[in-house]
Amino acid sequence: MAFSIFKHKSLKPLSDLELVMKFKESGDNSYLGEIFERYTHLVFGVCLKYLQDHDESKDAVMAIFEKLIDDLKKHEIANFKSWLHSVAKNHCLMFLRTQKSVSFKNEEFKIHSNQFMESDEFLHLFEENKTEKEIGNLNDALKDLNEEQKLCIDLFYLKEKSYQEVSEETGFTMNQVKSFIQNGKRNLKIYLTNNSDNE
Repeated sequence: MAFSIFKHKSLKPLSDLELVMKFKESGDNSYLGEIFERYTHLVFGVCLKYLQDHDESKDAVMAIFEKLIDDLKKHEIANFKSWLHSVAKNHCLMFLRTQKSVSFKNEEFKIHSNQFMESDEFLHLFEENKTEKEIGNLNDALKDLNEEQKLCIDLFYLKEKSYQEVSEETGFTMNQVKSFIQNGKRNLKIYLTNNSDNE
């Protein structure tokens, strides 16, 4: 933020609202610079309370005062200190919501990526069973599963639905879906391995 280096000697006696009014009238950043000096500590304290990080709080302070250049021209302010406190608080809450959203999306991407890799790896089992005998073994193995395992594996692997979609379609909880899929996979592999060993 580029505040004017020049300091008006007459700024100190001015009230907050007088500084705001003169800034609005002139656009002179010296008035905003005086406000910055008065309230940096307050804004930093608010940011640190919400962000819990020293460096992020320092960055937030600068972002908030840069935002004031436009905001002060748009708003009619009765109590500057209270208004600034709200601006700082809202800035931090918005920042945290954004960070949470990014974190959630990253986690969601990770989950779906793992599902895709797991699904792709398991579907390879189907691709390898190309002979009539092997296809028959796989169908027998699927029939050997209980109804819950068979349904979840069909939806998850063959229809490529997510855990959430399988849960919504079947009425099972997410934990039940994962359990049925894991147990079904294990039973399929055991069945196919045993059948292969017996041939």
